[in-house]
Amino acid sequence: MRMPRREVIEALRKRYPQGSRVELDSMDDPQAPPQGTRGTVLGVDDIGSIMVAWDNGSGLHVVYGEDSCHLVEED
Repeated sequence: MRMPRREVIEALRKRYPQGSRVELDSMDDPQAPPQGTRGTVLGVDDIGSIMVAWDNGSGLHVVYGEDSCHLVEED
């Protein structure tokens, strides 16, 4: 896996700020939370992974270029 450019990481940090809510679309890991699991963003690390505290207790990161999630609005 190639390291994303600094500009990409900064854009990810703006798009997924700490405290925002996300929903998992896909994750290539046998221990992955089920698709559709929601969680709270803890931050974006220096390699572009989105660090999430998943509502089901998992702490797996959303890996840039491999996994995907999207922002959700909650009531």
